[in-house]
Amino acid sequence: MRCPFCGNIDTQVKDSRPAEDHVSIRRRRFCPACSGRFTTYERVQLRDLVVVKTNGRREDFDRDKLERSIRISMQKRPVEPERIDQMISGIVRRLESMGETDIPSKKIGEIVMEALARIDTVAYVRFASVYKNFQAADDFEEFVHELRPDSAPDQD
Repeated sequence: MRCPFCGNIDTQVKDSRPAEDHVSIRRRRFCPACSGRFTTYERVQLRDLVVVKTNGRREDFDRDKLERSIRISMQKRPVEPERIDQMISGIVRRLESMGETDIPSKKIGEIVMEALARIDTVAYVRFASVYKNFQAADDFEEFVHELRPDSAPDQD
């Protein structure tokens, strides 16, 4: 593993243990060249996934990109970071266990929205506003009305 401080490729593992999410290994590393210490995480990857965009373009699945978009929607919400990590790991496992290497971006968005809806409604609406490309306040209103179809708007 290359040292992030000096670029030395000969670093040493000083400690390995399961990470908090229990689906990755946390490794403490030491660089003998600069005496720098850093942490790496190792995850099992069942298969290489490819995301097929709506325009047909293909790109490698990026767990970090998925995590960033979910964390943005969860920003300032009262949800423990561990719960978010578990949700992300669950989504990735579900994608890997689908049996396909090519996964439409629409399917990933649906799975994420499903997971967010179970955890936090505000994060769900935030994610949906980007995923469904809301353009006006009416789009939000329609979406929220679909969440609560039994609530009718006030009539005078």
